[in-house]
Amino acid sequence: MNSENQPSTPSYTITCRMSQEAAALERLCQVVRIRGFKIARMAVESAGEHLDIALTLEGTRPIAMLQAQLEKLHTVLRVDLQTPVSAAISKTA
Repeated sequence: MNSENQPSTPSYTITCRMSQEAAALERLCQVVRIRGFKIARMAVESAGEHLDIALTLEGTRPIAMLQAQLEKLHTVLRVDLQTPVSAAISKTA
């Protein structure tokens, strides 16, 4: 099959700050998977007692639903959704 003919899966970037706690990162990944998203890229940086996480996700389900679920995790302090580049370009066109 030619991948040029297939519609591309939407891609999103989320940044998240969470408390460093045993299995916290595993719970975050589990919520992402259960909500139907694939992690395309993940960068984690330790910042004192917190973890700063940048996720690039792929999926067709509503990203706001995932953001709301991540915010419910007791270890998550903040979740920010970055505007996709393609959406920003179409708004200015």
